[in-house]
Amino acid sequence: MDVNKKKLLNLFYIFLSVHLITWTIVPALVNNNLPLDVIEALAWGSNLDWGFNKHPPGSAFFPELFFILFGPQDWAYYLLSQIFVIISFYIVFKLSIEFLNDIKLSLISVLILESIFYYNFTTPEFNVNVAQLPFWAATVYLAWKVFENNNPNIIYLILIGFTATAGLLSKYLFVYILLSIFLFFSYFMFILKKKKFQFKYLISVEVFLILLIPHLIWLSNNDYITITYGLARSGLDVGVLSDHFINPIKLILKQFVILIPFFGLSLILLKKIKIKINLSDKKLLYLIFINVLPLILILTTSMLTGSKIRTMWMTPFYLFLGLLMVYLFKKQIIIRKFNKFIFLISFLFLLSPALYGYVSILKDDKRTDYPGKKIAQKVQIEWDQNFDEPIEFVIGDEWKAGNLSYHLKSRPKWEGFLDNNNILDEAKEYVCIDDICVGTYK
Repeated sequence: MDVNKKKLLNLFYIFLSVHLITWTIVPALVNNNLPLDVIEALAWGSNLDWGFNKHPPGSAFFPELFFILFGPQDWAYYLLSQIFVIISFYIVFKLSIEFLNDIKLSLISVLILESIFYYNFTTPEFNVNVAQLPFWAATVYLAWKVFENNNPNIIYLILIGFTATAGLLSKYLFVYILLSIFLFFSYFMFILKKKKFQFKYLISVEVFLILLIPHLIWLSNNDYITITYGLARSGLDVGVLSDHFINPIKLILKQFVILIPFFGLSLILLKKIKIKINLSDKKLLYLIFINVLPLILILTTSMLTGSKIRTMWMTPFYLFLGLLMVYLFKKQIIIRKFNKFIFLISFLFLLSPALYGYVSILKDDKRTDYPGKKIAQKVQIEWDQNFDEPIEFVIGDEWKAGNLSYHLKSRPKWEGFLDNNNILDEAKEYVCIDDICVGTYK
C-alpha cells in the first residue's frame, strides 16, 4: 500500500474513533438521565422476552448485555449506540472499496453521511432505528458478496440469515431492505436471466426462518401486539381518505429537508451534474435497488394505506446513499476539492455535537433532565425503612418504572403496567407510590 492510501486509510480510522468518542462523551456530560427509548429498552431487557408491547426484542437485548457488563453507567449506552453506528460506517466503507476501487472516493462515500442528522445528532438515543444499522449494512454487503460469486460461500449465506433475522427482530421495517434485495436477485434471475437460481440461496432463508420461530410463537401467544402497535403508530386506526395524499407528501418534504446538507456537499464536489444510467452495470443496479427501491416501497405503503411514516423510521434507509452518489458521479467529482470537502465535513462534525450540547444545557424540561437517580434513591430509602429484602420487581409505565429498574441497586425486573397486573396479588411485599409499585416475589 502506497503512502497516500495509507494516510487516507488512517484518516478513515481516525474519523471512526473521533465519532465514537465525541458522541459518547458529549451526551454523557450534558444529559442527567438516559433518553426515553434507552430506558424503555433497559426496562424490557430486565425481563427479556421474545417481544414486547411495542417492538420485537432486538433493541432490548443489546442494552441488557451492556447492563450486564457495565451496570447503570449512562456513558455505556451512548457508547453502545456509537458502536452500532461506526460498525455500519465500516461496512459501507468496505463495500465502497469493492465498488469504487479508490480509497479517496470510498472515504467520501462514508464521510458525507455525517451531513445526515440520522447518523450524528439523533444517535445518542439507542433505539430500534439505531439497532437496525449494522444489520442493514451487513445484509446489503453480504448479499452482494453472494450475488457476485457464482459459487457463493456458505458462510456468507448463513451470515445473511443471521443479519436478516437480527435486523427484523430490531424493527419490522427491516423488511423493506430484505424485499429490495430479493427483488434485485429476482430481476437478474427471472427477468434478465443473467443469474441462475441456486438451491444454496435457500440456506439463508432456512436460517432466517429458524431463528425467527421463537418470535413468531411469541407473536401468536401475544395477539400480535407489536404489529398492532406499529399500525396504530402509523395512524392507520384513525386514517381518513386525505391521508393517502397528505402523508406521502409530508414524507417526501421532510426527507428532502433532512437531505439538504447532503445534496449541498455533493454539489460542491461536482463540476457538473450529468447522470448516465448503464443498465448493464450490475453494481449501479444494485445500488439503485438498495437505495431507491426501499424509499419507493415505503412511499407506496404510505400512499396505499394512508399511514404516517415517522421521520426517525427512515434512519437506516440512507446508509449507502453516499456510495450511490459517488458511484453515479465518480467521473465528475473534482478530486482537488477533497480538502474543501474535508473542511466542510469537519465543520458539520463539530457543529452537530455542539448544537446537541447547547440544546441539552439550554432546555431543562427534556426527558434527559428527569431526576431518575434521585427518585430511585428516595424509593430505596422508603423501602429499606420497611423491608429487609431487596426490591425484585417494578410495575408501571416503561419510563417511570423503567428508570427505577435501571437505577435501583437490586436491578428489579420490569413486570409491565399497573392496570390488570396480577403480580401484586402474588407478591410477598410491595409498596405503591402514585402509579408505580415495587416489591418482592413470594
